[in-house]
Amino acid sequence: MRKLVYWVHQSVDGFIEGPNGEFDWPAMGPELSAYSFELCDRADAFLYGRKVWGVMSWYWPRAEQISQDPHDLRFAPVWRRTPKIVISRTLESAEYGARVIGRDLAAEVAELKAQPGKDLLLTGGSGAAAALTDLGLIDEYQVVVHPVVLGGGTPVFPGKDRLDLRLVETRGFDGRSVLLRYERSR
Repeated sequence: MRKLVYWVHQSVDGFIEGPNGEFDWPAMGPELSAYSFELCDRADAFLYGRKVWGVMSWYWPRAEQISQDPHDLRFAPVWRRTPKIVISRTLESAEYGARVIGRDLAAEVAELKAQPGKDLLLTGGSGAAAALTDLGLIDEYQVVVHPVVLGGGTPVFPGKDRLDLRLVETRGFDGRSVLLRYERSR
């Protein structure tokens, strides 16, 4: 059975966006970039919530015209060739061949997980992750903590009751950020 992995960047104080929606603070150094490609190699589909999809589908198709960052230049073709799934109750369709799910999220994600293949990688955002967490469908949480305090914004787990996790790995990157890799407690 495929695993659903949630990959998210957060501030030290637990936010994924600043008070004004800013996401200019994560630093993708060479070690963190290399790890992100390892994680992508484990997956054969990228999942996004509607809001994150809007950003990703705007940026990655034109990344080479916008950025000269080595990570961006290497990831853009990976993003384009990897199947994408958007979790939304409001979108009917999505560009770039993405499939939209969300009418019966539990059944649709359970079906995806039951199919043969590599992991499913849910990137960023909090709404889709919260919904999937509530349904018990996320198998692994990979939280990268960056050395910044935002003082407010969008929390990683909005309005979440207790969630027991088991730490399976920690790892530092570029002398700046730290990966906290958790699995659900059974």
